[in-house]
Amino acid sequence: MQHPCIRLLRWFIALLALPVFISLAIAAEPVSSSDQTRTSLQQLEQAATSLEAMRTALDDTDSADTLQTLAESALQSKRDADNAVTALEPLLKQLDARIAQLGAVVEGVEESPEIKQQRKDLNQQHSDLDSAIKRGKLLSVEAKQAGDSVEKIRTQQFNEEITRKVASPLSPSLWKKFAADIPQDLQRINGLIRQGKTSFNAAIAEHGWKLPLLGALAALVLMFPLRIWLRSLGRKFASSDRAPIGRLRRSGLAVWMLVVGTALPGLAGMVFIESLRSIDAIAPRLDLVADAWIKGMFVAAFFLSVSASLLVPKRPSWRLLNIDDEAAPKLTRLAWGAAALTWLSMMINAIDIAARTSAVSSVAIDGLIALTYAALIMSVLVVINQQRHRQQIIDREKAAQNPAEHRPATTSNWLMFAWLGGHFTVLAALIAALIGYLNFSVFVATQMVWITVVVLATTLLMKFADDFFGWMFSAESRTGQAIAQGTGLKHSRLEQIGVLLSAFSRVCLLLLGLLALTAPFGNSNTLLALSDSLTKGLPIGDAVLRPMTILRGIVVLVVGLTIFRTLQHWLVETYLPKTELDIGARNSISTVAHYVGIILSGLWTLAALGIGFEKVALLASALSVGIGFGLQAITQNFVSGLILLAERPVKLGDRVRIGDQVGDIRRISVRATEIQTDDKSTIIVPNSELITKPLQNLTMDGALGRISIAFSVPLNTDIVKLRDVLLGLYAEHEAVLATPAPAMYVDSLSGSVINIASNGHVSSSRNVYTTRSDLLFGLLQRCAEQKIALASATDIHLIRDPGEPSTPSSAAPSPAPAQAPPP
Repeated sequence: MQHPCIRLLRWFIALLALPVFISLAIAAEPVSSSDQTRTSLQQLEQAATSLEAMRTALDDTDSADTLQTLAESALQSKRDADNAVTALEPLLKQLDARIAQLGAVVEGVEESPEIKQQRKDLNQQHSDLDSAIKRGKLLSVEAKQAGDSVEKIRTQQFNEEITRKVASPLSPSLWKKFAADIPQDLQRINGLIRQGKTSFNAAIAEHGWKLPLLGALAALVLMFPLRIWLRSLGRKFASSDRAPIGRLRRSGLAVWMLVVGTALPGLAGMVFIESLRSIDAIAPRLDLVADAWIKGMFVAAFFLSVSASLLVPKRPSWRLLNIDDEAAPKLTRLAWGAAALTWLSMMINAIDIAARTSAVSSVAIDGLIALTYAALIMSVLVVINQQRHRQQIIDREKAAQNPAEHRPATTSNWLMFAWLGGHFTVLAALIAALIGYLNFSVFVATQMVWITVVVLATTLLMKFADDFFGWMFSAESRTGQAIAQGTGLKHSRLEQIGVLLSAFSRVCLLLLGLLALTAPFGNSNTLLALSDSLTKGLPIGDAVLRPMTILRGIVVLVVGLTIFRTLQHWLVETYLPKTELDIGARNSISTVAHYVGIILSGLWTLAALGIGFEKVALLASALSVGIGFGLQAITQNFVSGLILLAERPVKLGDRVRIGDQVGDIRRISVRATEIQTDDKSTIIVPNSELITKPLQNLTMDGALGRISIAFSVPLNTDIVKLRDVLLGLYAEHEAVLATPAPAMYVDSLSGSVINIASNGHVSSSRNVYTTRSDLLFGLLQRCAEQKIALASATDIHLIRDPGEPSTPSSAAPSPAPAQAPPP
């Protein structure tokens, strides 16, 4: 019958290895099926058809909107081809494995008809799949090239559009031509309005007012009561005790105001337009105007929400930007002007396209919009300059009051950026408009406004991400405390996790901000194609590491380490203390379980990443040369640590002597051993030193401590009496063991002294020093009481007799002869 410890150890190892086998079973590819192959082939056919249609349409169009649609079609074709290839490649590998099981055809050996037919079918399937995969890869390359061609055409059109020169707004000929064409443009606009009225009246006559009124009512509810209530609810929560303590209150409220202020007005416009479209109340030529209405509502609401969440003119304590109370309301009003102008320009542009107004009207309106944007930017610069002057005045007053402790106020980085960029934008827009490059002027002015808003929004979201993850994984928050209790991680580790998640979110927000900045240029598909390439993953041999696969591997690693840490904690704190094992054996089991958990977690993670054990073995063999040279000492210490844990020549609590150092073993790891000396200092000894060099274990197998006392007494000393005194001291001391019995020996006779040696034993070598000191104190005291003299070093002095005549052999030197006094 097996020992309960052996059964428990087997159960524990099986439990540790269970997640690995589960993950291997999950990671195993499913068996190929005809349905999956058929779906992938249909996807390839659809991608080829879409790509061919895109090429045909590309030859007959030059519209910016059509080119945008074609670019999206090319990107979708590339995605379909890549997805089909990704789905077919595992099926091809399975066919390779099945063909390999049949083996090669041996000459002279006749195979059965069933094997021949099966080999033929598998080879045909392999050929079909291989052809489909090659076709899919070719389609992916062709779709990418077609998308690049579309982007080239769009970039060329964009450059031609913004660099096109027209008559200057200062030229009378422009306004004369505008006055001549305005009546015809008004007629076109009136025709568009009549067409819209006709469609609207026909839809109302057929469907009634129910849906339009419900849409208008829902839009009003979203725009005013619900938006105002949600904003108020956010402020109340941020001011309550339930809100997180710290910076997250302000940044969280700002993000809440940004989301509510952007989403609800845009949704209100969308609901109203969709209610009209549901009854066909919008004329086909006005669809572009309706889309511009929705887009303009979202963009204008975004502008206003960013300014409201950052400036907070009525609540200075919640303001995130370094703006004083006088500048904040002015900048808020200018933000309203920029939002209104952006919405108006988008609507006018859509109406111009729908009504097909003259080019002169579009040029004139673009010039007015550019000048208005320049005026708004100049107003913002004036407000920023006024704040700088006020700050300088306050700074000088503080310096005059207390020059020694005064520190000059630093200017915010974003204010300097806005100040420099604004001056450059105004100068470029005005010069471009005056010399006739109105499209470039409008582009520069609108991009400056858009870039400013996007940068501010991205900065706000990044600050919120820092505050959120810092709060979530802090030791003061309930969430951080719950995570620490559940996982057993230290608060410092939790804070490190929060910093890493914050950095990851900042990178994602930066990429999102970059995508938003490139949206007006029409090159978003390029970034989307790049993101698709990154999503495809990094190939490592036959495996491909994709972002989601990496994320899954990280989750599996964290879960595995948490599970094994919990099992180790149960093993150390619950089970092992109830066994008869000493502390050294428990430490060995705990250490081995810890490293086994780490190894199995690593294997589980590799299985989740799709990296087989054979690749790990290949990597280990490739690293063996480096380990043999560069990591030889580390490997030696690691193996020595395993030997120490297995053979246990030393264990926790043992007192050892290594070299001239003596101390107690406090910790044994797989790399080094910690020894604490009597002065409480710690010596870190590599495990290889404990295996390859002589080591004295002073407490192994219950080893006793030996006390040795040696001294000398004069020749006339009563040795019997001295023996009784000394052995009595040994017997009286409670730490001295009776067995082996203490003894006293006459070591030698030297001149006029007797050399005495004695010894006794204590239960542990740790007690030798203190017990020997007590015995020496007692010996000195008893010898003094019993009038027993202890021999001491003889001090010999040679003194010359004054009456004895000096001789050359005298010990004392002869005095020098007296000198006769000078005459």
